[in-house]
Amino acid sequence: MTPVMHAVGQEPSPRPVHRETSAHRVVAALGPFLRNGKARFGVALFLVFVLVAMLAPFLAPYSPTASIYAAGQGPSAAHLLGTTQSGQDVLSQLIWGTRSSLVVALAAGVLTTALAVFVGILSGLAGGIIDEVLTVLTNIFLIIPSLVLVIVVSSYVQGENSWLIILLISLTSWPWGARVLRSQTLSLRSRDFVVSCRMASESVLRMAFVEILPNMVSLAAASFFFTCLYSVVTASSLQFLGLGDITTVSWGTMLYWANNGEALLTGAWWWFVPPGLAIGLLGATFALMNFAVDELTNPRLRREASR
Repeated sequence: MTPVMHAVGQEPSPRPVHRETSAHRVVAALGPFLRNGKARFGVALFLVFVLVAMLAPFLAPYSPTASIYAAGQGPSAAHLLGTTQSGQDVLSQLIWGTRSSLVVALAAGVLTTALAVFVGILSGLAGGIIDEVLTVLTNIFLIIPSLVLVIVVSSYVQGENSWLIILLISLTSWPWGARVLRSQTLSLRSRDFVVSCRMASESVLRMAFVEILPNMVSLAAASFFFTCLYSVVTASSLQFLGLGDITTVSWGTMLYWANNGEALLTGAWWWFVPPGLAIGLLGATFALMNFAVDELTNPRLRREASR
């Protein structure tokens, strides 16, 4: 093998040093998550719901609001899930209702997680008066009964209030995740990579979202999945009670009209069972992904899962 000769007085070029970026840390955290059995099943089921919501105009055989069919008919070849007492196709309502349920769940999850991440990391990293003010604010929101507040406000607001429900859920749910993220930030801010950023006069926001946040992806994901699960149940419960816009097509309003039509007493199981199962399955997808995150972040659960 011929040796590589360098010119006299010329030093060999140094090898490039690959510095681990925040994107690499995020990918490294998602890898074990996707290898978890619960996470794979939950993600696959979630993608099914997403596809149904996106392709609703093509998958629904009829208009969800058309009342031109035979009323109170059971499942048949023409109507796979039967019809309501108003002559509406249940399958079409179920497919179109997927959209509203996903919008509420994902919007509330994203907004709640964003608030929890911002307040929790900033409070733990900044310290001083900022930490004290944000801690007091977190404790105030912790004692607010979120479900009671949502019910009371929804009862006084008429018409479409899905985004109001999303806002109320987010404003009353973020403190739980913020406290967890703050405690983890307090343990990370003394690490060498954070101390070096302070010595380099990096801004607090850059340290928070570039250096610290990628190390807490699992905690932020757990907060997101739990909020999505809570949002699905809360929004459906409010719509079942008639506190939302009952003219919209959603799983909650399907249960509301089924209850008003005494579907349980008349044996019209095809009217209330499908939306109930859909709510349970969507909640199960977020629960499975949340369990997977718990197994990855909790060493005891990880050891039990590997047995």
